[in-house]
Amino acid sequence: MKVLLVNGSPHENGCVFTSLSEIAETLKKDGVDSEIFWIGNKAVQGCIACFQCRNELGTCVFQDDLYRNFVAKAKEADAIIIGAPVYYAGPPGSLCAILDRVCFSASEHFKRKPAACIVNCRRGGASSTFDRLNKYFTILEMPVVSSQYWNSTHGFTPDDVRKDLEGLQTMRTLARNMAYMLKSLKKAELPLPLQEEKVATNFIHD
Repeated sequence: MKVLLVNGSPHENGCVFTSLSEIAETLKKDGVDSEIFWIGNKAVQGCIACFQCRNELGTCVFQDDLYRNFVAKAKEADAIIIGAPVYYAGPPGSLCAILDRVCFSASEHFKRKPAACIVNCRRGGASSTFDRLNKYFTILEMPVVSSQYWNSTHGFTPDDVRKDLEGLQTMRTLARNMAYMLKSLKKAELPLPLQEEKVATNFIHD
């Protein structure tokens, strides 16, 4: 079992990395592997709604390294945790740009895998960022794993985050709940639920 930990911060070893590292260490103690995948700090191409991934191509029309690597790692992972800093009470645009693309064009590699997000802020905006990221999971039928509090840490530097004892405990509880979810699903080995053909309804009609 392996959990993909996505570092959506432009700072590779910053506050989000510190929180994800707490999760990784706890998962390891519970016998679950993990990998921290950093999206980098370069400009990220967003989705242009060309729908080529749903038509001829079957994949995103933009084949940059970040996209290909993200999809490959999501494919091999059993669960996913997205980590983000707070920018104006939301996730960074670069993180949303790549999530829009991978979740839409490669949804089969995310669907029904347990998921969670964690956020870090200096002071405020954590709840709205947390809410924004969870919407990726709920549209893809991904079971959302919870913790003892909303999954946030506070701090302007990694040292600040290490002083947020409640926040770090929330990260550890999340990791243990994720490990429990993965082990429970593996043990149950239940058939997948019935899938209806999707219905898409527009709100404006002739």
